[in-house]
Amino acid sequence: MGRAFEYRKATKLKRWGHMAKTFTRLGKQIAIAVKAGGPEPENNPTLRSIIATCKRENMPKDNIDRAIKNAQGKDQSEYKTMTYEGYGPHGIAVFVDTLTDNTTRTVADVRSVFNKYSGNLGTTGSLAFLFDHKCVFTFKNKDGVDMDELILDLIDYNVDDEYDQDDEEGTITIYGDPKSYAAIQKHLEESGFEDVGGDFTYIPNDLKDVTAEQRETIDKMVERLEEFDDVQNVFTNMKPAEE
Repeated sequence: MGRAFEYRKATKLKRWGHMAKTFTRLGKQIAIAVKAGGPEPENNPTLRSIIATCKRENMPKDNIDRAIKNAQGKDQSEYKTMTYEGYGPHGIAVFVDTLTDNTTRTVADVRSVFNKYSGNLGTTGSLAFLFDHKCVFTFKNKDGVDMDELILDLIDYNVDDEYDQDDEEGTITIYGDPKSYAAIQKHLEESGFEDVGGDFTYIPNDLKDVTAEQRETIDKMVERLEEFDDVQNVFTNMKPAEE
């Protein structure tokens, strides 16, 4: 297992721990996908990918169908993807991914948390050197898969050599260039893989050690950020706690 998977595994439960929050997050993603590509999954690869993720997160089918239907309403808000970055307490780098229909509100909310915890909200791109931005796909495994061959087939899309094969869940997770998201998804589907769910993540290049007391403060900051409906994910370069 490589750096990307170890970090994602250690932080996944924390970022995705609240079911209601997860469903809200996915509902917004469905709205964006439907507005961009229509309500029919067979004709909208982005929507297919999000629905696969919804299923993996145990989002009820009624919720998925309702989100698709609501996204077609004339009065639905237009969401924008915005990323905020800066330093939290104890010099920890923080990325905040949001989907918002009111950027003024969202930036004010995010800035208030940074200020409360003696952090500093920076300019876009100021922390890019500390993280690798990746797209990540998790999909159902199938018999006879040669992962070395699959990774080789995807080399033109800058897919990482590292991957995770979860035998208990029957899934495979790979990482690649975010710009190749659509091409990677298409290749996986054409290769016969089912339930191809995609997402984006930030993987820190260098994890920073903190004390237990410092971790508690940083965790509180992250939890406060995650309470906002506009916030989708929060990423830091804090070294995950050892189990």
